[in-house]
Amino acid sequence: MYLISKDKVRATMKKAGISSQKELAEKLDITKNQLSMLLSPKFDPIKSNARRLCEVLNVPLDDIVVKEQLEMYLTKEKLDIDEELLLENDDDSIDFIDVRNTVPIKKYNVVELFAGAGGLALGLESAGFETLGLVEVDKNACQTLRTNRPQWNVIEEDVIKVASSGIRQYLKTDCEIDLLSGGYPCQAFSYAGKKMGLDDIRGTMFYYYSMILQELKPKMFLAENVRGLVNHDNGRTLETMLKVFSDMGYVVKWKVLSALNYDVAQKRERIVIVGIRRDLVESKNISYKFPESYGRTLVLKDVLKDVPKSDGASYPESKKKYLDLVPAGGYWRDLPDGLAREYMGKSYFSGGGRTGMARRLSWEEPSLTLTCSPAQKQTERCHPDETRPFTVREYARIQSFPDSWEFEGSTANRYKQIGNAVPVSFAKAVGLSIVEVLNQI
Repeated sequence: MYLISKDKVRATMKKAGISSQKELAEKLDITKNQLSMLLSPKFDPIKSNARRLCEVLNVPLDDIVVKEQLEMYLTKEKLDIDEELLLENDDDSIDFIDVRNTVPIKKYNVVELFAGAGGLALGLESAGFETLGLVEVDKNACQTLRTNRPQWNVIEEDVIKVASSGIRQYLKTDCEIDLLSGGYPCQAFSYAGKKMGLDDIRGTMFYYYSMILQELKPKMFLAENVRGLVNHDNGRTLETMLKVFSDMGYVVKWKVLSALNYDVAQKRERIVIVGIRRDLVESKNISYKFPESYGRTLVLKDVLKDVPKSDGASYPESKKKYLDLVPAGGYWRDLPDGLAREYMGKSYFSGGGRTGMARRLSWEEPSLTLTCSPAQKQTERCHPDETRPFTVREYARIQSFPDSWEFEGSTANRYKQIGNAVPVSFAKAVGLSIVEVLNQI
């Protein structure tokens, strides 16, 4: 797939003597909003307007586009790894499996890094995993874990220290580990000499995840991250991660999955990377398959019935007076034009939909991706009926946490813990897909 590069378009606009997007839109004989859509990362440029854009700028298509790595296209020559073990199969019927009736034939164990408030851990527990240890540095998140699961071995420590001193000393058993899980922060790497190996990731959180993976050598690993990792540094960050995992002896698959497909009433996409130790792949003739969509879509009215009372953020009157006028399912464009100009300020003229601004959700739709702060201007998720953000417990419901799961810390910190979490139902589905493989082992 190709994406139109805004930077390359700006550069070629200067060469073509075009000074503004408005002028460019006029030459294309389209509106400024249509031009914004044309430059959007979701737009397929192999369309008539894109070709017209090239004609107006007098450049070939390749001069204004960048290649996006949507699926694993790595080659043996590029990364010097086993191509057949890393390349994904294009046939989704082969890549996916229905996990709704999957049952573990024994209790599997898991060690988790970057555990947060426990969304991933709770989902894996529901899938049949016993938690041997959870590494987390945030004190409030650690207290959340201890409050809800006193029996869990919560390791309140910086992952750098844990990796450097050896994680085994923090575990209460020396048994073989079935699964290492966690969502490490995505950071840029040095690419010194373009070795694209362990030396290039030193000092990043992924490096310490890899150190612990190397120490434990679990049967499988699970890494999840934001969807943006796919394109981070033009795909080189993901490439490096896959190279490191392969060098450590794992057969790896990855896909971008939507939590919406797994009983989560939220449009939330995450990249899921799963690896199986190569010796097990070869001796057991096994492969990993991602969880198949459940085939239904939950909306807010499905998950926000009888939500327990809880505290929550509020909008200032300066914002509330605008949001009061936005209908359910609407956003700033539903305001009278004068008020829309007032509310948006300079953003009113910047083009694009900006549908997250002054956004009121509807009972008949899933939530947009929850953020760590529920009242930011760029990412409003206003309650369908009342002019307020969702409460802490409503946030938790949308992330598919049970009402019994308590969050410790200030209101702002609890929002942060919930917003950063992996949705529990999504984590369970991925966990069951891993159980499918462990059952065969």
